[in-house]
Amino acid sequence: MRANEKLHEECGVFGVSVSMEEAAGITYNGLLAMQHRGQEGAGIAVSRGNKILYHKDRGLVSEVFTRDVMEKMPASRMAIGHVRYSTSGADTLDNVQPFINDWMTGRIATVHNGNVRNAEEIRDHLQFFGVNFDATSDSEIIASLIAYKTMQLGGDILHGATEACKKLVGAYSLLIMSGDHKIIALRDPNGYRPLCLGKNEYGVCVASETCALDSCGFTFVRDIEPGEVMVIEDGQVTHSEIFTVGRQEGMCIFEYVYFARSDSVIDGQSVYEARLNMGKILAQEYPVEADVVCGAPDSGLDAAAGYAMESGIPLVTGFVKNRYIGRSFIFPSQAQRKNAVKMKLNPLRQAVEGKRVVLVDDSIVRGTTSDLIIANLRHAGATEVHVRISSPPFRHSCYYGTDVAEEGQLIANQISIEEICRKIGADSLGYISIEGLKEACRGSRRQFCTGCFNGEYWQSKIL
Repeated sequence: MRANEKLHEECGVFGVSVSMEEAAGITYNGLLAMQHRGQEGAGIAVSRGNKILYHKDRGLVSEVFTRDVMEKMPASRMAIGHVRYSTSGADTLDNVQPFINDWMTGRIATVHNGNVRNAEEIRDHLQFFGVNFDATSDSEIIASLIAYKTMQLGGDILHGATEACKKLVGAYSLLIMSGDHKIIALRDPNGYRPLCLGKNEYGVCVASETCALDSCGFTFVRDIEPGEVMVIEDGQVTHSEIFTVGRQEGMCIFEYVYFARSDSVIDGQSVYEARLNMGKILAQEYPVEADVVCGAPDSGLDAAAGYAMESGIPLVTGFVKNRYIGRSFIFPSQAQRKNAVKMKLNPLRQAVEGKRVVLVDDSIVRGTTSDLIIANLRHAGATEVHVRISSPPFRHSCYYGTDVAEEGQLIANQISIEEICRKIGADSLGYISIEGLKEACRGSRRQFCTGCFNGEYWQSKIL
């Protein structure tokens, strides 16, 4: 787990096929809209003639794709892109996507969102047949398997991709671009990670979230179904089918809690409305006498609004967030490191002084910053701090695309809720129930994976 208290999802994918030669710029805008899904690296591959050209590097989208870089990107009608936060593999340039594979049948580019549990087994199998690997991520293994299967099938990218994906165990939303001007989009049979289709007068695009469609001027058409493969050519969908069926559908419910942007709609459920519902249900399950409600920016704001609406307690802006620290912020001494939370998230004294405060946040992972936030609220004059969390206690590792590897890192796995309350210095602590969280997301067409809360994974046979 990184020093940041928050969980992070692995990445976001975006692909576009349009009638004008602006695919690289559209993809850049799509990746900007999904920057919240990954800040460690970004990359774009474009199809030009019968070639696939690409640029990728570590850093934010705007850092990787400067004006000079974008001006040199080839004009193209088709492109795919990726923003990365590593859960499998180190934060190195080799692990930044897209992955590019050159075979006798041609070049393909692949981007992946998720985490595959049997990646090492597949790597060993491919190495036996002479396949070399440069990176350490499961995404490179997936890309190599797709290329290998495509080569075995004489260059048939569609069946190469589907045959490869039938071998994968875990979460994957994939885009594959081939030299013959196709984008293949696939979603794993359990639907762990989101993937959606958009359309406008110039063509179509696919993205991890609908907010990217909106930002690029595409109208949402539908979600890619679990186990579906879709072929996009010349700005339109030319083929779709269900290529494999999962044991059960199991969308990661944390997409609604934290990962996705509030203005996205995933599998029919508005993320904003789900978070608002979480706050309302929290107020029902854990009421408290208080003077004001505030959310921890930005992930707790919508649930805090719901808590205030249901409880009748006024909603206030409890913190001012410094949005300009970013990656350049340094901690030259231990004392400054302790002040890091306050420098990024400073309590608004005028809103909380002399008040009993309900603080709403999306999760407590390790508990390493919760105590500092609460202490800062008290220092700003809050007389009581009651913490409400819009997800259940995070007790178990995630195997499908978040950056929690060891249960010993999770505070709720180690001590009781009462002990957590004392450790973080809160006057009371309440987590939404699993059933309450499911009810908050009732508009979704999918069932949910809640393994990180209760240890019940859809694919428990592989753990």
